[in-house]
Amino acid sequence: MGKAKEISQGIGTFTSLYRLPTDLVPKFYNITLWPRLSRHPDTGLYIFTGHSTVQFECVKETNLILIHSNKLNYTKLDEAHIVRLTASGGASAPIIKSTWLQPKTQYLVIELNGKLSQGQTYQLYAEFTGELADDLAGFYRSEYEEDGVRKIVATSQMHPTHARKTFPCFDEPAMKAVFHMTLIHPPGTVALSNGMETDVVDATIDGVAVTQTKFEPSKKMSSYLLAIVVSDYTHLRAKQEDTLIRIWARRKAIEQGQGDYALNVTGPVLDFFQSYYNISYPLSKSDQIALPDFYFGAMENWGLVTYRETNLLYDPATSSNSNKETTATIIAHELAHMWFGNLVTLRWWNEVWLNEGFASYVAYLGADYAEPTWNVKDLIVLDDVHRVFAVDALTSSHPLTSKEDSIVLPEQITEQFDTISYSKLHFWGSVMLAIFSYLNHFAYSNTVGNDLWQHLQMAVTDNDVLLPRPVQDIMNPWVLQMGFPVVTVDTASGKVSQQHFLLDPESNVTVDSPYKYEWPVPVRWMKAGEVQTDIWWLLEKEAVNPGMRSGASWVLANINVTGFYRVNYDLGNWERLFTQLSTDHQVIPVINRAQLVDDAFNLARAQLVSTTLALRTTSYLSLEMDFMPWQSALDNLNYYYLMLDRTEVYQPMQDYLKKQVTPLFMHFKNLTSDWTHVPEGHTDQYNQVNAVRTACRTGLTECQNLTSTWFRQWMENPQHNTIHPNLRSVVYCSAMAAGGEAEWEFGWIQFKEASLASEASKLMSALSCTSDTQLLQRYLSFTLNSTLIRKQDATSVITSVAANRAGQSLAWSFVRDRWEYMFTQYGVGSFSFASMITGVTARFSTSDELQQLEEFVEQNGAAGFGSASLAVDQALERTRANIKWLQQNQQEVLDWFSSQTH
Repeated sequence: MGKAKEISQGIGTFTSLYRLPTDLVPKFYNITLWPRLSRHPDTGLYIFTGHSTVQFECVKETNLILIHSNKLNYTKLDEAHIVRLTASGGASAPIIKSTWLQPKTQYLVIELNGKLSQGQTYQLYAEFTGELADDLAGFYRSEYEEDGVRKIVATSQMHPTHARKTFPCFDEPAMKAVFHMTLIHPPGTVALSNGMETDVVDATIDGVAVTQTKFEPSKKMSSYLLAIVVSDYTHLRAKQEDTLIRIWARRKAIEQGQGDYALNVTGPVLDFFQSYYNISYPLSKSDQIALPDFYFGAMENWGLVTYRETNLLYDPATSSNSNKETTATIIAHELAHMWFGNLVTLRWWNEVWLNEGFASYVAYLGADYAEPTWNVKDLIVLDDVHRVFAVDALTSSHPLTSKEDSIVLPEQITEQFDTISYSKLHFWGSVMLAIFSYLNHFAYSNTVGNDLWQHLQMAVTDNDVLLPRPVQDIMNPWVLQMGFPVVTVDTASGKVSQQHFLLDPESNVTVDSPYKYEWPVPVRWMKAGEVQTDIWWLLEKEAVNPGMRSGASWVLANINVTGFYRVNYDLGNWERLFTQLSTDHQVIPVINRAQLVDDAFNLARAQLVSTTLALRTTSYLSLEMDFMPWQSALDNLNYYYLMLDRTEVYQPMQDYLKKQVTPLFMHFKNLTSDWTHVPEGHTDQYNQVNAVRTACRTGLTECQNLTSTWFRQWMENPQHNTIHPNLRSVVYCSAMAAGGEAEWEFGWIQFKEASLASEASKLMSALSCTSDTQLLQRYLSFTLNSTLIRKQDATSVITSVAANRAGQSLAWSFVRDRWEYMFTQYGVGSFSFASMITGVTARFSTSDELQQLEEFVEQNGAAGFGSASLAVDQALERTRANIKWLQQNQQEVLDWFSSQTH
């Protein structure tokens, strides 16, 4: 008795764990899948059927097979069990005692009468059916209309834990195997997978005419990188040395040339990475495909990268330069993964930063190689560094690496993919040499952060790089503890010190750190316009740098923001910097002008400098024509708008910003000969958009007349849109805000008829700019009808309505009233609940709003918040911080803005 009880308890413990035991290791899978692209006559559902064999080795004897399976129905085989177990090489396999599904941990459990023998390989065969649902997870369906016909695409998103929804598999990143895939599909459609098609034959199965496509076996890889697509698409192709490059999309999109840019950029980017990593692209082909419905921006499946249409397709006639930059950097990000992430994979999801942070960093290098005139590398600072600074200064932040056992639930895995993982690695620039030896060493295997430091150390030693400490000792404090420092330079004494930077100075850090929240900080600095040659390292809490005792000249630290930290100065030095900005701002590098603004606003939030000091960094902007400082100021003032646009501060703030932006608006008017052509420079094009957006939003009459006239001309001649693509988002929004129902209805019709995804998305956000609350209410209701707004877009419509002053409270009520339906039924798998919560609560700054949020959390506590749990905690934390901020700053801000315009 005792023994039997012990075994059943053992099984209980095993099957309640979310991590696979390591007793069995998969070698390869043979998979055949048959998606049905029309509804099943009896159930009305779209389904797929399939059968698969996995060959695995037993490395430790066991009488239990645990394999992942989710939402699959199995066929009984031989009137007995739902799986068949055989052993290789004529050996015999134990008899199956029982099989069952464990939905909570997503396992198919097979209990055996005897034990599997160590060193023996076995095959497990199963036949199954799944739903080809529109849930954007696993093997799913995407729909679109072409020439009045509804078309269905069967496509997939396995990352992070959905391969198990497609076939039974060992669905963890370390369980790498080779995948042999066969797809059965309707004649006339094309089937794609990771490997090249090797064999395409027509056949008849159960009286149905089908095409059967076999693919070359994949490389040894993780299950989350598997991809399969069946569609009516067509493609463009090119050869890059031995690699076939193909871009796949809807026939219409390819015919209109929307894939050309992606095709042209892919070759150079692949070339760049081959030489950068010093390893040739490991596969025979590189497919990239644009899908109408797709949850992420893109997914780096090995050899078949899937994209949201807006990210891969580009039409020079109607897309803007920022759409082009998005396409180039996203392609570069995904292709960077073909080596780092796919060839070498992280051991478990707690090291996501290793995968995503690195790809984000080199994506800029790849895009920079493909489009050298754009200076994309500088934009990293704005796009990534400033964004992480914001999240990483909250106490609910997290270190890059979490303990492996703290992330086991599928929704916790999803939650790991946040801003911090993607961007905290900016300061790696100088240590990339080691990457290729690292990749070679771990090719086709799994890795963990420390492996990387050992390889970086070898590179440092080989290249005589002078570092004050071993790489591991420099990197660990940055990776293993959350947050980052603020470095304070006192130019009166030369004393330099550091402290953990927190946006809310009263918040308590409850997490102990082995490094006591100190970091080894590399300081590049300049004095009175001269960059100092050596990097100076701050290795303890405080130290003296005699050169920084600067007398009458100013000091500036963290040149070009190559270090991941903020900088504060004594008041005397701030004053000298202000004087420099207002007399000749170009002596200070443009990235540092952006940084001075961003640091000052954030130091003020943390109460390390006064709010007035932060606002004074914007005084010189009437002289500034460069993009980065303006963007930095607008990003920071955005918080002031969120907090104050429903208070008496709104008008003086509008008047001040209108005064500051008018010279910029006039600069671009002259530069473009009265708006007749486009500025040359990539970032000038961006800043022209800032100028028009800000001038119109702050009520500059000349700007509002301009945008309304352009939009009216389009309404009078709908077939002929003369608004330049770069300016469309701004003009559409501005015209909707100034207009009424006629403009909105016109915008809606154009949105529904747009053939280019990026054009549709510009119209989609502009529709939320109207000041008419009834129209906003109607627009919100459209988000729960997928024939009007695609499920993948519902979240962004709701958040853009919330971003509108007039729509904030409507969006919040809408989310509150419909939360349960969206969360448990409508939006499952396709809504980004985290960004929705963040979006609708962004303006929360009164005790009344806090109370509403707390009630909302309480009412829905039972159902939980899934992958939005972290966002809900952050929303509560942020709201409390906002209330406090308003109490402390509203009067000071009002006084300052009022004093500037009188």
